[in-house]
Amino acid sequence: MNKYLQLFRLGNCIMGVIGLVLATLIAVGADIQYHLTELAFASGVVFLFIIGGNALNDYLDREIDRTAHPERPIPSGRMRPGTAARISVAAFMGSVALSAALPLEAFAIVIVALVIMLAYETTTKKMGLVGNLSIAFLTSALFLLGGAVVQRLDTTIAIAAMAFLATLGREIVKDVQDMGADVDRFTLPQRIGARNAGIVASVSFLTAVALSVEPYLANRFGIAYLAVVLVADAIFIYCSGIHFRDPKRGQRWAKIGMFVALMAFLVGGTL
Repeated sequence: MNKYLQLFRLGNCIMGVIGLVLATLIAVGADIQYHLTELAFASGVVFLFIIGGNALNDYLDREIDRTAHPERPIPSGRMRPGTAARISVAAFMGSVALSAALPLEAFAIVIVALVIMLAYETTTKKMGLVGNLSIAFLTSALFLLGGAVVQRLDTTIAIAAMAFLATLGREIVKDVQDMGADVDRFTLPQRIGARNAGIVASVSFLTAVALSVEPYLANRFGIAYLAVVLVADAIFIYCSGIHFRDPKRGQRWAKIGMFVALMAFLVGGTL
């Protein structure tokens, strides 16, 4: 694979843009056709932001990757560390520059996300729960941005909150699964024990379930949304129990639940 495409994680960049488009569809439905310019700028913001984060990750983790991921551009000798660092800086600067053309709330979301991303890669990644919260926010920020781009942030707060809580739960379950292998991180399971951390993850999943009905009760979305989101709720409820016995299975079902929830909001926003 081309070293630059491998550094960029092109698939992640494309999925990020798709997530942004779906979030914007949730916000304005068919009226998205009137916001194509803003969406194009925002897509560039997301694309470059993800490149910046991936390049920074490869630069900072280059020593670890010598054994964990020797096929990546830096440890394989196909790219100098300084090149990855410069790409990261340029991508982040480009992302911020493009975001300046968006509404103020969208620009603010990008700046906050950048600060959290830099903190995560340099510090909070090894701080257990703080790192989990950082990843959860960065996931939810994509949905916040999709609403802010069209100045309809109110329509995507609920899906952003669900994404935050579901991602937080999944990250904690992942730490439970990796408890024995995490020698350079002080994770929540290591602090309070696997079972107590699992309870925190379950509370996070179930809180997402409780929040899911708010758009229906507030008359923002109709019965079609409710029908689909209840399927997502059933999956999250299942996750809140199964991960105690099988963390890997719990993670997998949490991802499925997040996808179904996204489809529910898409149905609600477009029908």
